[in-house]
Amino acid sequence: MTATQFTLATLMALTALPSLAQTAAPAAKPDYTITGNMTIASDYRFRGVSQTNKNPAIQGGVDFAHSSGIYLGNWNSNIDSGLYTGANIEMDFYGGWKATFGDFGLDIGGIYYYYPGSGADAGTSKIDNFELYIGGSWGPLTAKYYYATTDYFGATDSDGTWYFNLGATHDFGNGFGINGAVGYTGLKGGARIAEIGGSSPGPSSVVDYKIGGTYTVDGWVFGLAYITTNRDYSGSSPDNKNISNGTGVVSVSKSF
Repeated sequence: MTATQFTLATLMALTALPSLAQTAAPAAKPDYTITGNMTIASDYRFRGVSQTNKNPAIQGGVDFAHSSGIYLGNWNSNIDSGLYTGANIEMDFYGGWKATFGDFGLDIGGIYYYYPGSGADAGTSKIDNFELYIGGSWGPLTAKYYYATTDYFGATDSDGTWYFNLGATHDFGNGFGINGAVGYTGLKGGARIAEIGGSSPGPSSVVDYKIGGTYTVDGWVFGLAYITTNRDYSGSSPDNKNISNGTGVVSVSKSF
């Protein structure tokens, strides 16, 4: 190679270096993301108790997340109108802030449960609820605490009702996973509901349990879970089902 050829090759290599560096640079993260989700389930269980009188549910929502950790969202599900004084849909609106510190995660926010149409009939009351929450995560473990700042779902003098949930997940790989959770509701005031065959005003606490498995393929999550509580609450007339005893729940969900 002549001196001229060597100089030309060197210049060409140096000229190409910035291009290679640009190609290898990671893509910038967006300032915000907007995602949606949908679920079809054989039952809608909230803190262990069926909200659809043990009938199927169609659910969906949308979430906005900012790079600062601030987020807003909405989630909706059909419900049993007999349980919610005429309302047949639940609409949840929430917002808060999330952050990670190494292996630890923090989630602080508030959620409003809205039931349009509830209380429209004479002699019935409006049902809604607002809760503040704080949650944490560490690896596969999660914990979250909710505190009602309003009357708990329309029950008289029930503000201060709280709920704590402890959960865990494990990924086996190849799309298979398992999850479990236990929750405790501390009821206040008129939030105590009489059990089937029990005495009024009923217990001041409810414990709920869940154990389930998932299989994920092409973004679709197929789930099977067993959910139960330590109480026996009655569903809506005329069948008055036990809506808090053990049952299997099948679901399929997708985020997009």
